[in-house]
Amino acid sequence: MPTSPAPSSDGPGTAWAIAGTGLVTSVGADTGEVFEALCAARTGLGELRAFDTTRLRTRHAFEIGDRPGPDTPLLATEWLCRAVAEAARDAGLTEDLSDVPVLVGTGLRELRSVELAWLGRASFDLVDLHFGRALRERFGACDTHTFAGACSASLYTLALAADLLTADRADTVVVAAADTITASMYGLLDRVQTATPRAVRPFDRDRQGQLLGDGAAALVLRRNGPGHAVLRSVGLHCDARHVTAPDVEGIVTTLRQAHERAGIGPDDVNLVCAQGTGTLVNDAAEAEALARVFAPCGDDGGPLVTAVEAMTGHTSGCSGLLGTVIAVESLRTGRVPPTVGLRDPIGPASVLRFTTEGPLVAPELTTAQVNAFGFGGLNAAAIVGKAA
Repeated sequence: MPTSPAPSSDGPGTAWAIAGTGLVTSVGADTGEVFEALCAARTGLGELRAFDTTRLRTRHAFEIGDRPGPDTPLLATEWLCRAVAEAARDAGLTEDLSDVPVLVGTGLRELRSVELAWLGRASFDLVDLHFGRALRERFGACDTHTFAGACSASLYTLALAADLLTADRADTVVVAAADTITASMYGLLDRVQTATPRAVRPFDRDRQGQLLGDGAAALVLRRNGPGHAVLRSVGLHCDARHVTAPDVEGIVTTLRQAHERAGIGPDDVNLVCAQGTGTLVNDAAEAEALARVFAPCGDDGGPLVTAVEAMTGHTSGCSGLLGTVIAVESLRTGRVPPTVGLRDPIGPASVLRFTTEGPLVAPELTTAQVNAFGFGGLNAAAIVGKAA
């Protein structure tokens, strides 16, 4: 249970309590299990089972392993409810969330269920495609909103939750995210990536591309009270430079805005949870942006940097909130998961302090930055602080 109070104010330096967390990924069924697996460098990578890959070049992904069968619909909803239940329990809430707003970020929502229905292999009420029904039936939640914002969706949702607290529209908000691997997105990546990756190698010269992963995450954000950590800011910026390619200037602007909103400088950040998708263009842009933003740190060497997608895969709209929960656990425990598969960093990444052996014990951690960048230049970065 959380034990430390969180300060609150209305300007730079505002901090909201992160009172509870929940995770479901390919490497674990709750926050503790996932974090321990990541610290032990265990990967959820395996041969894809959710659909036929005989006509694809790529055959691997990071799937949650307890699915009843390949044609099971509404899995994103099921995992979402599991993550929300864990976060609520961890925060000392009951499963009656009738008075608590529940905000959900997602990239693809229940697209896999739509695919199954189109193939004639699943049947369900169309209303079930919206997370709201399940959240209402399971938790009594009547104030629910789902936001689609590509791969940064869950950090945009986290920012909206902080806005509700700032505007005095709520005292407690549940922020959640869920995405599952879909045949259409998997097939798209299989066509557009020049190589056929068998693993994800963030920021490495030999990286070959991205592999998808299932995931759900949740946290409880409170105005006051005890928390595992505190949310200090979320920086948001849409550069709209390109449909898919990231823009370094847009990322730099986002990171600096997050620092400014938190009332900190780059030298105050001592951990970065990078997105690190393992793609040629994204990793190069993110590494260059990080090198530029943290260049003033000089002799201090800048923050530690970790990227966990080599172990979880890219969980689409869930990835930012997953990274936030990992940041909370790192600040709480003083341990940082390694960046698996990083052996020969690309140029701008060579000046960053990546954790390549793990878990790295760093009890002095006080402030973490979490990155998430989506198609269309939908950039986001969250600043998380250690609980007092």
